[in-house]
Amino acid sequence: MGRDQEYSPGHQSARFLEREGEDMKTPAFSIEMKLTERGMAGKGTDPREVIVAVGPAFGKELNKTIVKVDHSAVLREVLSGIEEQGAVPRLIRSLRTADLAFMAHEAARLSGSGIGIGLQSRGTTVIHQRDLDPLSNLELFPQSPVITLETYRAIGRNAAMYALGESPNPVPVMNDQMARPKYQAIAAILYLKECQSLVSDARPVELIAEFSIEE
Repeated sequence: MGRDQEYSPGHQSARFLEREGEDMKTPAFSIEMKLTERGMAGKGTDPREVIVAVGPAFGKELNKTIVKVDHSAVLREVLSGIEEQGAVPRLIRSLRTADLAFMAHEAARLSGSGIGIGLQSRGTTVIHQRDLDPLSNLELFPQSPVITLETYRAIGRNAAMYALGESPNPVPVMNDQMARPKYQAIAAILYLKECQSLVSDARPVELIAEFSIEE
């Protein structure tokens, strides 16, 4: 039996079951995701808002991270983490840049709380704040091959806590010295594919994410 979920302000999500995979935990059931554009993204006014900016190809031309985890599972965890801490997620797609820092900073500038998350298609993630320089950040997760679904959820929770004026402990970051040489070539290929979806000078668009879960 399937069930649908749409992420919009006020929606509450439930944590889903997981099973152990070779490299990380993966969903115990399939999750389908539909991303619908809702026009140009405007500046938010809700002080509890956290904006998640996904890359130009996220969930479209590309649909899995560098270690083959579905974008649907990753995004659902980030959004759920934001909500369970009492913040309000909003989703946008960056079109004029695929650079993680600038995606996240743009999200933070539009966010009602001044907090944004950048999420590249390969899985690299960062939490940003409006008042910081674009190349600075609150928390950076550069090694996408070792980011688990639990970590993505924790990233959402921490972003929510920053938005609510709290000072959370940073999400623990795994460090695998072999990840860079092992995945460097594929990371470059995925970034080039992401850049193929860029739209010059285009403003970010707002997205509605709908998840259909097949048990």
